Amino acid sequence: MARRPGSSSRGPARPEPLGPEAVTSARKPDAAKAAKAPPPASPDPGLVLLGEFGRPHGLHGEVRLKSYTGDPLAIAGYGPLHASDGRTLELAEVRPAPGSAADLLIARVKGVSDRTGAEALNRVTLAIPRARLGAAADEDEVFLADLIGLSVRDGGGATLGTIVAVPNYGGGDLLEIRPAAGGATALLPFTKAFVPVLALAEVAAPDDLFAPPGPKPADEPA
Repeated sequence: MARRPGSSSRGPARPEPLGPEAVTSARKPDAAKAAKAPPPASPDPGLVLLGEFGRPHGLHGEVRLKSYTGDPLAIAGYGPLHASDGRTLELAEVRPAPGSAADLLIARVKGVSDRTGAEALNRVTLAIPRARLGAAADEDEVFLADLIGLSVRDGGGATLGTIVAVPNYGGGDLLEIRPAAGGATALLPFTKAFVPVLALAEVAAPDDLFAPPGPKPADEPA
């Protein structure tokens, strides 16, 4: 989920982190818990990637899982998931993995009870149909999957380019835009100040988005 903030410089409040002992069981999450971290592009445009398994953890079927959901633990609440190897899998339980990476989890998968089964999950991705995410509850919130591919237009309606990614380097969501005329992509802050109009068909952007940088101010340090 990406949120388009107003012009305030104060960022959104951050939730208190869960302790390492926290465990979640499968339950249906709020629709607003959709993918936050930009996942790899799904080969099927009708699917949204939610996570990817890593190597086994221990001998009893647990496996490492990288979660792409806004709340990493919410990945356990979407019910049956489409696996990239053709199976339908369901997470029985997830908990934070040791370390500081909040998106890395230890997962238990229904029907997997030994290390051999966990090894077969390595590099398998998990996805759900976009339709299951429903609609965002707020007009300034949008699922990342819905932003990719949108046209970007200037104030006069001319097409500037297309959104190809929504990275976040710690200072808020950015729109990475590929220019219609070709060339290097540009990054645009996903805020009302820079994106005053947002629709699921296009977004409006400043006319000078791809303009070359101007001369350096005389008082700017070298």
